[in-house]
Amino acid sequence: MRKRLCALMMTLILPLAACGGTGAGNEAEELLQQARSRYLEMTACQGHIDMTADYGQRVYTYGVDFTWAKEGETVLTLTAPENVAGTTARIAKGETALEYDGVMLETGALDTTGLSPIDALPAILTTLREGFLAECVLEDGEEGRQLHLISRDPNAQPGEGAETELWLAPESFSLLRAELRSGGFTVLQCDCSGFAMTLPET
Repeated sequence: MRKRLCALMMTLILPLAACGGTGAGNEAEELLQQARSRYLEMTACQGHIDMTADYGQRVYTYGVDFTWAKEGETVLTLTAPENVAGTTARIAKGETALEYDGVMLETGALDTTGLSPIDALPAILTTLREGFLAECVLEDGEEGRQLHLISRDPNAQPGEGAETELWLAPESFSLLRAELRSGGFTVLQCDCSGFAMTLPET
């Protein structure tokens, strides 16, 4: 039991090592630890994402309703553009399938790692649950106070390789916005609404 507890504490502490500070920095770090604990406990979530995928010479926008289950599958349903509304992606056990009138659709990779729009939500949730967080800060913007997180390889400099920026509501820890970058270029931008968590009953 003691070993399991120590392992959980290391999971919570190690990926946050770069977020230390004083004053507002300490408050941001405390909120981040609470947020990570909440996402680790979460058994399911749902919401809507307005997504922009930038392929350089081509830019696509999508509306996506999503549900995620810790012990089940991730279901993504396109709501926009109208000509593909109803397309459903089901992700389970490392397998991905797009279903639309029995036809398989291809979304295409955005960078050399193979990241595609369909990977956005799983990548974001993985970052929130276990990714290395290089920076965290509380920001005051037009939409109120937000917890701003930046994840990247611990050996990389800002703008190098793959980076994920996340904005959370500091009270509920709901996902508000995310940007996935490759080599300093934003390849996926996600604006989230209606995000709701399901937590274990106590």
